[in-house]
Amino acid sequence: MARKDKSEYIIQAVSHALDLLEQFHEDVDELGVTELSKRLKLHKNNVFRLLATLESRGYIEQNKATENYRLGLKSLELGQTFIKQMGLLRQAKPILEKIVADCNETCYVTIFKEGHVVYLDVMETNMTVRVVSRVGSRLPSYCTASGKVFLAYMSEEEINEILPAEELSTYTPTTLATRKQLKEELEKTAEQGYAIDDEELDQGVRCIATPIRDYTRRIVGAISISGPSMRLSNNRIDEELVPLVLQAAEDLSTRLGYYK
Repeated sequence: MARKDKSEYIIQAVSHALDLLEQFHEDVDELGVTELSKRLKLHKNNVFRLLATLESRGYIEQNKATENYRLGLKSLELGQTFIKQMGLLRQAKPILEKIVADCNETCYVTIFKEGHVVYLDVMETNMTVRVVSRVGSRLPSYCTASGKVFLAYMSEEEINEILPAEELSTYTPTTLATRKQLKEELEKTAEQGYAIDDEELDQGVRCIATPIRDYTRRIVGAISISGPSMRLSNNRIDEELVPLVLQAAEDLSTRLGYYK
């Protein structure tokens, strides 16, 4: 059976909404319903419904004085997120390459999104036995090294919102099972500046991670080294991998404008 062209899956209403957003460019700050109707070749009622929907989500806002519409803060946030992530990935690439060249283990850059760790980029080892690539995956925060790095610098209220239950789901025998255990682990992480996942999500896999900061001093990501536990002994982690990942995070943070 022939595969359908992606154009056959396009949702017309979504396409119209994006067309509407794209009318605000260069020197066009505000537009009214009539002007948008002419530009989009849509009935005013349809344009108004699109505006109402986008306004309810913060992508469009109305100037009460002129009754015209302009881009909302959500559009700005979306653009800033893209810029930050692309900047992070672009600056991270040579640093990931250096880490892998130095230790020949898989290295990741991650961000924190809606209570989960999201893997943005990876540089893999050439070893036959390796960690499966997780790029694009969303994983629990409390049982991954990168996730614990983000949680360690959050307030108790923020953590309560992300992990409201006292008991935590366990994936392996070493997964932290309670909030009390997690709190102790996060205090240790904040004190030493890095986190370790000791086979807490996947048996046989260990990971070390440390935070990436930008010019605002906020944590914008984490950089981690992952590998099979048979190669990542406590001694190797302490003497080789922790210094490597700490230096890499410092170098990447500096590239993003962070200074101590």
